[in-house]
Amino acid sequence: MSIKYQLNDKFKSFEEFLFNIKNYFFKNLKTIHKARNELKVIDYDSVSTVVKAFRIPNKINQVVYAYFRDSKAKKSYQNAITLEKLGINTPSPIGYIEFYEGLLFKESFFISKKFDYDYTIREPLRNKQLENREEIIKEFVKFTYNLHQNNVYHKDYSAGNTLVVKKDDGSYEFSVVDINRMQFKFINLELGLDNFAKLWLDDDDIVLIASEYAFLGNYEKEQAIEILRKSDKKLKSFVAFKRKIRGRK
Repeated sequence: MSIKYQLNDKFKSFEEFLFNIKNYFFKNLKTIHKARNELKVIDYDSVSTVVKAFRIPNKINQVVYAYFRDSKAKKSYQNAITLEKLGINTPSPIGYIEFYEGLLFKESFFISKKFDYDYTIREPLRNKQLENREEIIKEFVKFTYNLHQNNVYHKDYSAGNTLVVKKDDGSYEFSVVDINRMQFKFINLELGLDNFAKLWLDDDDIVLIASEYAFLGNYEKEQAIEILRKSDKKLKSFVAFKRKIRGRK
């Protein structure tokens, strides 16, 4: 068994925690999400952390991640460091660690500080009665526009991956998570609006989001609305097609 890891200099006291993360993780019962990967809240050194355990890949990808491609844990850590340098909110990265057996990549973990939030952006998008709903969505668009102005493209920008905090002064703070699938590149109007497609919007919210994005970037509003409508329709048609195919099997 061998390891590769990186520990944030701000969290040097977490070295023992990082090296023994498998013991801490499997003894802990505070699972907050479990699907392909599993997330748990684990307290260490008076700090609440969120530990993400990535699923062990298939045999081919065990070779790929060992020699040809960065692991999801490593990319999560590196992307978080980059976002912090850009002044973009994401839970503070503590470190990542990868475990190998022989020449093959096996388990991997990404550790960050727990970020306390009120809800995800899914809540205002789905709850039409939420107080200050339109204001929250506009502030979210502003947050996303700032991502794009910093050449940050989140490839899994779904409704559960932006956390929302209502601050004491009545303003809203956002933090982006699930960041292993991220690119840093120039983002034009079409790509920027396409980034909202995974939010699964109704037409009223398409108009609201596209109009606000156009206002922030000084784009033509009707053009922006049409672009987002096309992106939304394309994704929904693709998902419906996949469901239809699966239903035939």
